[in-house]
Amino acid sequence: STRSEASSSPRARWGSLTEYALKSPSLFFFGAAAQVKRSRSKGGLAGPDGTKSVFGQMCAKMSSFSPDSLLLPHRVWKVKFVGESVDDCGGGYSESIAEMCEELQNALTPLLIVTPNGRDESGANRDCFLLNPAAKSPLHMSMFRFLGVLLGIAIRTGSPLSLNLAEPVWKQLAGMNLTIADLSEVDKDFIPGLMYIRDNEAPAEEFEAMTLPFTVPNASGQDIQLSSKYSHITLENRAEYVRLAINYRLHEFDEQVSAVREGMARVVPVPLLSLFTGYELETMVCGSPDIPLHLLKSVATYKGVEPTSSLIQWFWEVMESFSNTERSLFLRFVWGRTRLPRTIADFRGRDFVVQVLDKYNPPDHFLPESYT
Repeated sequence: STRSEASSSPRARWGSLTEYALKSPSLFFFGAAAQVKRSRSKGGLAGPDGTKSVFGQMCAKMSSFSPDSLLLPHRVWKVKFVGESVDDCGGGYSESIAEMCEELQNALTPLLIVTPNGRDESGANRDCFLLNPAAKSPLHMSMFRFLGVLLGIAIRTGSPLSLNLAEPVWKQLAGMNLTIADLSEVDKDFIPGLMYIRDNEAPAEEFEAMTLPFTVPNASGQDIQLSSKYSHITLENRAEYVRLAINYRLHEFDEQVSAVREGMARVVPVPLLSLFTGYELETMVCGSPDIPLHLLKSVATYKGVEPTSSLIQWFWEVMESFSNTERSLFLRFVWGRTRLPRTIADFRGRDFVVQVLDKYNPPDHFLPESYT
């Protein structure tokens, strides 16, 4: 097939590649079970390092999961939220995934940081996240490995994650090296600042009067000393400074990326990721944030009501009127997820069932129910 044909269906290629690389676990294995308390991300209840968040609690329980449990094609674990009642047909699991994605992106855990462009409210990718280069402790590395497990599970099960990671993250996870252009995508002022230093034509006295430290801000804004030999930038060492600064920023996420890939390797054959672009990998893990109703309609089945009835027509008209954010909230209610799989095949038999329950009468006195 042509490159364009292959690129249009990364998941199809992934299925072909892994058919012989992985053996499916027993269909009689039902996965691990976990009880977690939900902090609801309020009042610092997630702990200083996010250890009490749902993400942190699940990360701590990973050692009790058998390797086979991570290779299941659908629900990998069963979750009971302490103090909550859930009609669980997989919904507890789905809700745990959605909750963890929220925690990762609202500073409840230390793993992700907003891009420098987002911090400065300028340039592209303001709403995207990077791996935190300052998160280096053994606990943080364990959390990054668990993040990798989640990414691998999303690929294997076809259940997309609602994560908005910047493109450079996906490129590195796919085994690609970053370029200067990638740095500019998330930090538009970084390279121009270096070029100002490199090309500045001020006299030596005037240049050195600026007393520029021989440091570079990392992606989280912390100043990093680049050399023990120099304390300040001079005309003589500025070329070396620019070289060291660029090299640092190109590799500042290496430890974190390595830990995430290590976690992914517990679920999927990581060497095969190099066959995909960063964008293709993102598509396999996250699907699309857009929620096309034609895809939802194509997997819809109906119980106790005809698909041509006025009630169903009204339902789809209301769904059409929803914004993408509102559709995402609807999915969270009925499915425990905020994104749809990319294709019908990725639903893997998980139909969207619309059912009229006769036990509630008069119906206007009751709220909708969902069995996720």
